[in-house]
Amino acid sequence: MKKFPVTIPIMIIVVVIALWMLGKDYSEINIMTRIFIAVGAGIFSGIISFFLFRFDKDHTK
Repeated sequence: MKKFPVTIPIMIIVVVIALWMLGKDYSEINIMTRIFIAVGAGIFSGIISFFLFRFDKDHTK
């Protein structure tokens, strides 16, 4: 459970940046498609960060 305070902000940051970049560079794409792409990127980055950030029980306090 110690990974979630790190994972959730990463997901939010990725979604916000993805929406901004898609709106700036690809404004001709439908808004719902851009939202689906951004949410998918957020979920994917959350899964990656959840498994890549290691929190050893012996070393964390």
